[in-house]
Amino acid sequence: MLTRRRCLAAITVFTTGGTAAADVGDTAALRRFLESTIARSDSFRDRFAAEVWLVDMSTRLSAFISSPEQRLQLLNLIHQAALRSDLPPELVLAVIEVESAFNRFAVSRAGAQGLMQVMPFWRREIGRPDDNLTDNPTNLDYGCRILQFYRDREDGDLHRALAAYNGSSGTRRYSNKVYRAWQQRWRTGPLPW
Repeated sequence: MLTRRRCLAAITVFTTGGTAAADVGDTAALRRFLESTIARSDSFRDRFAAEVWLVDMSTRLSAFISSPEQRLQLLNLIHQAALRSDLPPELVLAVIEVESAFNRFAVSRAGAQGLMQVMPFWRREIGRPDDNLTDNPTNLDYGCRILQFYRDREDGDLHRALAAYNGSSGTRRYSNKVYRAWQQRWRTGPLPW
C-alpha cells in the first residue's frame, strides 16, 4: 500500500514527467489539473484512493495516450462507468486495450465503434438511435452495461461473459487476450476468472 508521502512523490514525478527540466508553468498547470480531476472524482471512496489509482493507472496508460490530461480525463470516465456497472475498472481497461488500443475512433470490420467497440445496433435496441458511439462517456456507458449484462447472464463467469461481449461464444480466444492484457498491464488485485 502506498503511503501518502510516496503518493505525493509519485504525483510530483507524474506531473513533471520525471525530468528536472520540466517547464515550471506546465508543471504547475498539470498539478492543478490533477488536483481538480481528483476533486471531481466522485466514484472513489476518498481523495487518497483517487490519487493513488489515477497516478498508477495514468502511468500504465501512457503507453497508449501521451497527454497526461487526456489520460486523467479518460481514467476518470472509465472508473465512473465501470463502477456504475459493478465492474472492476481494471477489467474495463483490459477490454479497451484489446478492443481499440484506446482509440476512440476505432471502427472494426464488423462496424463496432469506439473505445469498447460497441455495435451500432445497440442504439436501436435501447431506443437511442442518435447516440454517438465515438463519444467516450457514451461508449463507456454502453460497453460497461453490455459487459455487465453478459457477466450477470453468465453467473459471473468472465470467460463466457467476455466471449459473449465479443460475439465469440464457445471459445476462450478473446477472453484469454483480455486476461493477458489485464494480467500484464492493469492488474491491481484478484479477479474471479
